[in-house]
Amino acid sequence: MSQNHDPAMLAKAETLTEALPYLQRYAGKTFVVKYGGHAMGDPELAHDFAQDVVLLKAVGINPVVVHGGGPQIGRMLKALGIESQFVDGLRVTDKQTAEVAEMVLAGAINKELVGWIARAGGKAIGISGKDGGMVLARKVQSKKAPKAIADESGEQLVVDLGFVGEPEHIDTTVIDTICAAGMIPVIAPIGVGADGETYNINADTMAGCIAAAMGASRLFLLTDVPGVLDKDKNLLTDLRPADIRRLAEDGTISGGMIPKLETCVHAVEAGCEATVVLDGRVPHAMLLEIFTAQGAGTLIRA
Repeated sequence: MSQNHDPAMLAKAETLTEALPYLQRYAGKTFVVKYGGHAMGDPELAHDFAQDVVLLKAVGINPVVVHGGGPQIGRMLKALGIESQFVDGLRVTDKQTAEVAEMVLAGAINKELVGWIARAGGKAIGISGKDGGMVLARKVQSKKAPKAIADESGEQLVVDLGFVGEPEHIDTTVIDTICAAGMIPVIAPIGVGADGETYNINADTMAGCIAAAMGASRLFLLTDVPGVLDKDKNLLTDLRPADIRRLAEDGTISGGMIPKLETCVHAVEAGCEATVVLDGRVPHAMLLEIFTAQGAGTLIRA
């Protein structure tokens, strides 16, 4: 009889009852999850992530996974003896580099993730933005070189980034079809241009555009930081686009966090209900954010 009052068992039951209103709220909704960073290179965290995604699907939420792979592309380029140059965090991508990026993203990483989800008891289909005409991409306009680089007149040089693209149009037909069939789409950030050329797309940007096009309930960006921090390194849990602009202006947010938050702002202003920046290194961070009152990252909504 005492087993019925085991504190650990009661705690588990309380966890489930705490999750109930969130399960009811999100049933039938779409969550777009950008998976990358440290969590991607750690087998234990990859296993946790796959379990989380399968659990979401099992409780009636439609998870859509978009993954990155910058470090893996870098390693493959190095192994092949191909040098990389970066401008504003974007890899200058010639034809050869674009082919390697597609091979790594749409091949090795994509299928590894599909395998993790299968091992966790889910059914996933790995695709890229090329499949079903999902992502029509346009070339990212050339960027100014780092300010140390200038021509004879002192003007900053403009660097052509090559085959680096951004989504111009998203057709969600293929994603909707996969979700409706009870499966989980796993998407590599590759698109095709009007000229038929292959473009490498930043994974955050790709996830944000897909979340906006689908009118997703949530866009999750899994990162290597707890979320957006104030100047005293305290977590900011709830932000609006105006807050983000202010934090960028006063230098509270800087570096790689700025483009991530620009993606969040674009997504919520274009149709996604809310975005969340959270720490992918924390086991089951996504479940803590979704199913508990406390949450686990920084929520951004319009």
